[in-house]
Amino acid sequence: MVLRLSPLDSAHRALNAKMVEFGGWDMPVSYPSGTVTEHLACRESAVVFDVSHLGTVRVEGFYAKAALQGVLTNDIDKINVGKAQYTHLLNEGGGVLDDIIVWWVAPDRFDVMPNASNTDSVVSAIGGVDVTNSRAVLAVQGPVAKKLLAKVSEQFSFVSKNMVKRVTWRNVECVVAGTGYTGEDGVEISVPNSHAVDLWNEVLSIGVTPAGLGARDTLRLEAGLPLHGHELSPLITPLEANLNWVVAWDKPAFNGRDALLTQRANGVARSLVGIATIGRRPPRDGCRVLVDDSQIGVTTSGNYAPSLEHGVALALVDRTIKLGTKVAIDVRGAMLEGVVVSLPFIAKK
Repeated sequence: MVLRLSPLDSAHRALNAKMVEFGGWDMPVSYPSGTVTEHLACRESAVVFDVSHLGTVRVEGFYAKAALQGVLTNDIDKINVGKAQYTHLLNEGGGVLDDIIVWWVAPDRFDVMPNASNTDSVVSAIGGVDVTNSRAVLAVQGPVAKKLLAKVSEQFSFVSKNMVKRVTWRNVECVVAGTGYTGEDGVEISVPNSHAVDLWNEVLSIGVTPAGLGARDTLRLEAGLPLHGHELSPLITPLEANLNWVVAWDKPAFNGRDALLTQRANGVARSLVGIATIGRRPPRDGCRVLVDDSQIGVTTSGNYAPSLEHGVALALVDRTIKLGTKVAIDVRGAMLEGVVVSLPFIAKK
């Protein structure tokens, strides 16, 4: 398989990034400083991720809003032009084909941001044009991200949480959204390919640390955020993932609505929980979760949490399991002791 390359590929290689395949793309998983250092820099200062592998499907025209409203789970009427919204695309069984951020850029323009490998299926469901190849997306995240970005452009720093704004930088239009995937404050910047490397280098020059997908995963896990293919999938519904708030029950129609109504009436058999483990050994996905030698579920994600200095996992377990329940996670025959805890693992910023 020929991997797709980010517009920032040369910049990553110049920094000696470790590259890996992700969703059909060749992307940086870490830089020489390492994942833990990059993770902590995001919690304490600011980092920049290349997330150009995410798709951008542009839906435009008079019927653009109706096209999204009739398919996706959330209610676009809850937001306005210049806002972003998290939503799901479901199959008829209520499983999550993709979780998506919708950027409402202009009255008749929506930039729909699917996961890397799901872009084609999202285009098939909602229409629109795949413009992924025309831009790079930089995610600048951390408690001082906006303060530092003001040195690049004050317009970047004015974008608040879930805001979407067109910004002119170096005479080109960028679209900036107050979104991210770390639990920290920050923005995501869509910049034309022609200026992507220049923006990347300028962001690094003001003291922002480059970070790879390894740190992005440990950060989102600490923040209790789902990853498609793990906590969400065609076999996992929003209700099982405790994301009921993504479903606009009052909408007359969207894909999978009938299946979700049935599941809501009957109750879910399993539910997503957080598990904190003892020690630095990381749990992994796909591990059995046990109580008194009886399996109650399976982990969907697991890793070492650098901010907490112990392991954490997300798991789909029997709905009767309560907070505080002591569990064991079977990691290749070795049992990790843990306890069911509330999410997120770290406090939201």
